[in-house]
Amino acid sequence: MYQQIIIGIIMSKIPFHVIAKKVLKTTYNGLLELNKCINDNFDNVCNLMLNCKGKIAVMGIGKSGHIANKIASTLSSTGTPAFFVHPTEASHGDLGMITNDDVVLALSNSGESHEILTIIPVLKRQNIPLICITGCNINNMSKAADLHIFIKIPKEDGLLGLIPTTISTAMLVMGDAIAISLLKARNFNINNFAVFHPGGIIGRKLLLRVSDLMYTGSDIPVVDKDANLSDVLIEITSKKLGMVVICDHNKQIEGIFTDGDLRRTFAINNVNLKDIKIVDLMITNIIKVTSNMLATDALILMNQQHITSLVVAKSNILIGVLHLHKLLEAGIV
Repeated sequence: MYQQIIIGIIMSKIPFHVIAKKVLKTTYNGLLELNKCINDNFDNVCNLMLNCKGKIAVMGIGKSGHIANKIASTLSSTGTPAFFVHPTEASHGDLGMITNDDVVLALSNSGESHEILTIIPVLKRQNIPLICITGCNINNMSKAADLHIFIKIPKEDGLLGLIPTTISTAMLVMGDAIAISLLKARNFNINNFAVFHPGGIIGRKLLLRVSDLMYTGSDIPVVDKDANLSDVLIEITSKKLGMVVICDHNKQIEGIFTDGDLRRTFAINNVNLKDIKIVDLMITNIIKVTSNMLATDALILMNQQHITSLVVAKSNILIGVLHLHKLLEAGIV
């Protein structure tokens, strides 16, 4: 019975895929019309925002409000400081967020949003520039605006064209076009992007350095050069990094010894752990890196040398150890 119900729902006579394709075609045709909106007026909008000494205050009501919020986020993450202001809250005190150095970008399909029209006179008295993006050519918001972008959409789908679907998408795309245009004008590059996205994979790869991930202090597997093989075995086992660094009394690095070296030692020798000094077994050809090296570069070096740990030094003084596991945990790999 349950399976029959599910099949009945899935096999509905409503041609969902036909409706969806029609919506996509309408939206596609609407977006093609955006090319007509990219003109000298678009350049004026970008120049006004580029020369803004403060931030871009983006606002809208309903669907336009959601789009405005996303545009503000895109602007901020691509080098143009911006924030979203809800027009209703603005008329109840949040207008104080907007200063004379800011530029207001207001979105409305009709251009007659009462909540925005209510606060426009206040913006005018404070000489705050106003840019409007609307779906109607002549409206009260466009008349009050310093600059106006009219997005002409041929038609909307569903319920006599009353549901703002294509216009919402078009406004979002227009916001992206503005943001990317400003990004280019500011010479905003991938390193700038990483600074604003430290939690993302790009940010981590471009910002994290060896110093952020290396083991330090008592977590470093280290023994004195006078240590015997028994001491080394205990240190490797307790620190769980599969290696140990051998230093003199001044923390000057003398060599390294790995668990692989330990296995090879047992394989070819009749070993008495306490009789063998690590100074006689250690590897002196050490690959050392600085704490300032990018974690991604450290990973490349590990791959090239087929190793899982790097000794971190400053003037040959041991300051840390970087292990592949730390790079994995940070999402660098």
